[in-house]
Amino acid sequence: MFGDEGEVSTTMISKLDFGNPLYLHASDISSTPLINFKLKGTENYKSWACAMELALQTKNKLDFINGTLEKYEEDEVLSNQWERCNAVVLSWILGCISDELYYGQIYSKLASVVWEELKETYDKVDGSVLFNLEQKISLLTQNGTPVSDYYHKLNSLWKQYDILCKLPSCQCDADKKR
Repeated sequence: MFGDEGEVSTTMISKLDFGNPLYLHASDISSTPLINFKLKGTENYKSWACAMELALQTKNKLDFINGTLEKYEEDEVLSNQWERCNAVVLSWILGCISDELYYGQIYSKLASVVWEELKETYDKVDGSVLFNLEQKISLLTQNGTPVSDYYHKLNSLWKQYDILCKLPSCQCDADKKR
């Protein structure tokens, strides 16, 4: 392959640094699920998206879902590597969604498009989800479990609630002085 100056491109996939989003480690296989639960819909989208973003960040592949890493058109080797990485990220996403959602996305080609479609569809505050979460919080009792276990469950429920209920931030001068 020739570059703009007519010289031979020396791009080698084996020379990619592990910090490069196009780098694929031997453990980055598409059949390995990134997280241990599947997206079902609005009831667990926020937790799922948070877990997926964390997992993709550890793999240095966030650029494939937020659309900031575009396909390399000038370099065939990097273009092919981009396609491989995109396919792996897409497989990871598809492997972490329910069967019902999977069949609606299986024909997609871009991880960023699937990510955005899932966000647009399921990143919504559903009144029934809030109600169920509020019920879980109000009905949670220690019931003989260790205080640390009870605290962990209650704290987890409150964190989920905080994520779903986005309160407006304070814009007053007192807040700016902190």
